[in-house]
Amino acid sequence: MSYILDLQKVVNINSYTKNKAGVDKVGQIFDGWLSELGFDVTIYQRELIGEHRLYRSARREGKKLLLLGHLDTVFPQGKFEDFSEDDEWVYGPGVCDMKGGNIVALEALRRIKADGVEIANVDILFVSDEETGSDDSKLLSAKLAADYDYCLVYEAAGENAEVVTARKGVGTFFVEITGVAKHAGNFYADGVDANLEAAHKLQKLVALTDLLKGTTVNVGKFEGGIGANTISPHAHLTFELRYKTTAERDRVLAAIDNIVATSYVEGTSSSMSGGIQRDVMMSSEESLDFVEDIARITGQQLPSEERGGVSDANIVSSCGVITLDGLGPFGDGDHTVHERANKQSFDERIELSKVLIGYFIENLGFKE
Repeated sequence: MSYILDLQKVVNINSYTKNKAGVDKVGQIFDGWLSELGFDVTIYQRELIGEHRLYRSARREGKKLLLLGHLDTVFPQGKFEDFSEDDEWVYGPGVCDMKGGNIVALEALRRIKADGVEIANVDILFVSDEETGSDDSKLLSAKLAADYDYCLVYEAAGENAEVVTARKGVGTFFVEITGVAKHAGNFYADGVDANLEAAHKLQKLVALTDLLKGTTVNVGKFEGGIGANTISPHAHLTFELRYKTTAERDRVLAAIDNIVATSYVEGTSSSMSGGIQRDVMMSSEESLDFVEDIARITGQQLPSEERGGVSDANIVSSCGVITLDGLGPFGDGDHTVHERANKQSFDERIELSKVLIGYFIENLGFKE
């Protein structure tokens, strides 16, 4: 399990999304490892965040496969940085989300290369800002996706080795509400209460939730007003939408526009910013067939699942690329100081990827 030493090396480098130097250092280490396997690297320079990196293998005529990961983690420097291990688990920032997944892909490719196979038509994209919503990289990911037929995403596996065939779409929105400030004792009737308007909007927004359809609207932050003796002249709502289908997305977006445009308290005005961050990754006939192809190729019937959380799989999938997520190791506690990943699952996922990617290279596809 020498790859665990490689994992330790990159985990011990803080790569918090806003720590550009750390993210880039991790990327440079992967540059060296992947160059040894014959990959050429294209670096997408960024001033304030880490560089995005595309690794290209040799080319033959036929279909192309993209392996997708991210270099960034969630904790600032000094908060949670140490790697450790015991007989069963490895611990540290990114061991499952998703430096561990990147190592799975790397080690599978190493074993393919060690068998004397030339790696061709398999590329790797590592972005630097996934943990903050891929606001910068999502346009690049979508543009590059047009070049590929399949995508394997190395986010963490499910507890029972599940791969991910669907993820909810997500959007984040900000509503600014303006009223009129007046003294609450002397001129109450002359005020226009932005807080009251926000309260009406909050209830209308939350009422768009439909749990049976997997749609949720959460107003996670409500701010407003000056003090108890002043009619509130301003309020602010921050809310999130998650959805499982494009039909629900369209229903809720239309309703949100109507709620924001309506003044429930006469005299208030409202404006909204934000939008969809990652569109829905929906299970499709093609993705479910892909799971069956994996079972045929590997002799292993993998369970599949849908997740409420999002990843960059959403972006590539929404571009029409046949996409499966959850090819990384199983772990838990991600985004907390208790993050860990199971050692046995590393071995299982590496071998799975070796067989699967090796089959793709030989056949330039996954079909018989």
